[in-house]
Amino acid sequence: MWTYDKKLQYPVNIKNPNPAMAKIIITQLGGPDGELAASQRYLSQRYTMPYDEVVGILTDIGS
Repeated sequence: MWTYDKKLQYPVNIKNPNPAMAKIIITQLGGPDGELAASQRYLSQRYTMPYDEVVGILTDIGS
């Protein structure tokens, strides 16, 4: 078996959200083979996963 520790690699602290920059980043991640599409696939697989131990990993990877 394996162990999964849920923690961020680097602490994230957003002080000033910037919607315009977020829009630019999202457009760079788009497309059928882009990162956004991959994250959506991981999140959709989360709901059909038969093993509860893996649901958290798929959620973290997808988000």
